[in-house]
Amino acid sequence: MAEVNTGGGHDKGKGKKVKQKKVSLRVDFTPMVDMNMLLITFFMFCTSLSKPQTMEINMPSKDNVTEDQQNKVKASDAITIILGGEDKVFYYTGLPNYEDPKTLVETNYTEDGLRSFLLSRNANVVNKMNVLKQKKAKEEISEEDFKKQSIEIKGDKNAPVVMIKAMDEATYKNLIDVLDEMQICNIGKYAIVDIQDGDKYLVANYLGLIPAGEQQAAQ
Repeated sequence: MAEVNTGGGHDKGKGKKVKQKKVSLRVDFTPMVDMNMLLITFFMFCTSLSKPQTMEINMPSKDNVTEDQQNKVKASDAITIILGGEDKVFYYTGLPNYEDPKTLVETNYTEDGLRSFLLSRNANVVNKMNVLKQKKAKEEISEEDFKKQSIEIKGDKNAPVVMIKAMDEATYKNLIDVLDEMQICNIGKYAIVDIQDGDKYLVANYLGLIPAGEQQAAQ
């Protein structure tokens, strides 16, 4: 509530002017406090809290992996993605030839780049996942069955295995972008592994950073 006290004007009895008094204004905000508390309480009960979104990341295993096991992965449809500096991204399939820079393929993080390549290599799994998602949308299967069947589809032995290697010049944003592509392309088997010296040499050779003399010596 507000109170306004005014006074002054003319002295009607004597016809003389008197000094006008200042206006005294007092605003009572007590009712507003109650209203604010009611609004806060209303929003607390009616607002739904957002759930944190998590992403599953397969980190490098600390267990010793035998050379035969490594060769089995490399001899299959393995894909190695190398994250470089200045938002550059490269990949090669199978066993690399470190002396041949043509082994490496440069791409980008757009839909027509890395995503298009991964979708083509994982087409079988992607098609099965699309069918499964349609069944879920039509409520033909439960959420539990959807998760169970998704794991089985993505775990297909013929599905590609992706190894992600980041150079020192790569940024965290590059890593997050690649992990997003793993989810979008339904890649079920992927891991972040340490980059090898051979991979660094391959990138440097591709970018023309290796002198001709050193290239011949390496060969």
